[in-house]
Amino acid sequence: MSEDEKMQTLDCTGLTCPQPVIQTKNALEQGANLLRVIVDNEASRENVTRFARSRQCEVKVESGEDGCFYVTIEAGSTPGNKQFDPDDYACSLPVTAGMVYVISSDSMGRGSDELGWALLQTYIQTIEQVDPLPTKIIFYNSGVKLVAGKSGALDALVSLQQKGVEILACGTCLDFFQLKSEIKIGHISNMHEIMTAMSEAGKLVSPM
Repeated sequence: MSEDEKMQTLDCTGLTCPQPVIQTKNALEQGANLLRVIVDNEASRENVTRFARSRQCEVKVESGEDGCFYVTIEAGSTPGNKQFDPDDYACSLPVTAGMVYVISSDSMGRGSDELGWALLQTYIQTIEQVDPLPTKIIFYNSGVKLVAGKSGALDALVSLQQKGVEILACGTCLDFFQLKSEIKIGHISNMHEIMTAMSEAGKLVSPM
């Protein structure tokens, strides 16, 4: 039997959050091992991806010429009865396709490093209050310290991720600062994914 024959397809086009996630959850709990979820908006793509990764699934996302996103999910090992709250995947605030925030340092502005660190955490805490939201926030170089254990921005980042904002942290940078084991939010990324996200962005925003 070919891979395509084993794959189950969920057409979630036209559905709003959290319906694509709920359908994905149901399919996985009913025994689907290989699943392709089709969605037609960025928020649903991010939410389905985030949910699948929370269940330790392997996820691959492709963009179709039809404007849809094809999320391929290979079932993971996390039990299906893990606590699930549909409100975590509701799109309560608009997410703008193409706007990406880039955090490349652990200090905002020049001068006092201590003040710059405090300002940067406040900056991230304020993102949620600015309409519209970005699609992604990318952390690299010393900026990855914001997604690690001692960051005061973690609660704000968790809230943003729950609203469909994808959080990417450079894996090489986490290794350099010996923070990979301390990452608390988002997923570990690589230079190819970071470059793709930046090149596809309609607008890049940075506090640096």
